[in-house]
Amino acid sequence: MDEHTAPVLILAPSGRDAAVATAILGEVGVSSTVCPDLDTLVSGLDCAGGAIVTEEALRHSDRKALAGWIRQQLPWSDFPFVLLTSRGGHADVGVTDLLGNVTVLERPFHPSVLVNAVRCATRARQRQREAEAYLQERKRSEEHQTLLIRELQHRVKNTLATVQALLRATARSASTVEDFKQVFEARVLSLSRTHDLLVENAWRAAPIRDILCSELGPYDDGAGTRVLLAGPAVELSAELAVPIGMAIHELTTNAAKYGAFSTPRGWLEVEWDVRGLDGGRKLQLCWTERDGPAVEPPSRKGFGSSLIQRLLATQCRAEIDFAYDRPGLRFRMSVSLIRPALDEMSPLRAGEASAPSRNPQDGGTIQLWRGGTSSGPEAGRCVTLPRPS
Repeated sequence: MDEHTAPVLILAPSGRDAAVATAILGEVGVSSTVCPDLDTLVSGLDCAGGAIVTEEALRHSDRKALAGWIRQQLPWSDFPFVLLTSRGGHADVGVTDLLGNVTVLERPFHPSVLVNAVRCATRARQRQREAEAYLQERKRSEEHQTLLIRELQHRVKNTLATVQALLRATARSASTVEDFKQVFEARVLSLSRTHDLLVENAWRAAPIRDILCSELGPYDDGAGTRVLLAGPAVELSAELAVPIGMAIHELTTNAAKYGAFSTPRGWLEVEWDVRGLDGGRKLQLCWTERDGPAVEPPSRKGFGSSLIQRLLATQCRAEIDFAYDRPGLRFRMSVSLIRPALDEMSPLRAGEASAPSRNPQDGGTIQLWRGGTSSGPEAGRCVTLPRPS
């Protein structure tokens, strides 16, 4: 509570002290509350800006509850009291020691003396509350920093292990040093592009449309006829964006070498949607190549398809399917959009990875984007359609 509005508690059960103190404070705009007994005062101390008590009220009361409250104050707290004593007497040492942060006023007193004492007390309490807020914010910042360090450690381990797996597998599949250099460099650059998208969003998420445009933009022919993207706005968290981005790179590379992008007339359609509610939400994506060379099932499983299998099926726990239709390759993926707690994730090793990512947000429209190398619709032609029910 703001100390400017927090009331000053008054405990003066005998005589006119309570009425006089209330009137004096009211004249200067200080809110006060008269307490009929010590227990009532103790119950209101947490929300008060200070307290005025008479010595006789404490001397003739059971002070255990008050002593317990004072003793259990947090380190930032030193509640201020104003103790009213009788003329010519000395304040009871036991009472002043109990109260701790106490200002002693001898009755009768000039009204300004009481006002100044109360204002000093409430100002001190306000500063204590400010110290409390600072300590709480510092604690939150330290907890956030600890979480960031844990997430950074997790992500760096995953990234380095992914690069190591790419290095080893590319080395096994490359026939020459130059071939190894080109393939490995392209895969690392794909990983880097996905990281750039995540950094632009404070490493919270990367839009799937931006990931697709980053990989597919270079294969546009300028006429906007070779790439068709259709789906709602979906943001992928880092744990999904990185492996899905690399899988899209492998599909794009395969299309450029053997599929739709290897012929002038070939084109690609990528459709996606989010199905299910809350804990059952899944991203469903379909990659379909058309008008490329006739497709036949491969005689052996290459590194690209093996990498996709490990990235998506193992790391993201996705359901994937390759259909080698003669008109063109078709790839389907269904992956959960629910992110587990960080403690449930394991560092990525060669061929292994962590659990699925957190729940992203999807928009309410479908955008068809044809061509262009930018991730935004202004780079190509964009048609906004109502989202299907």
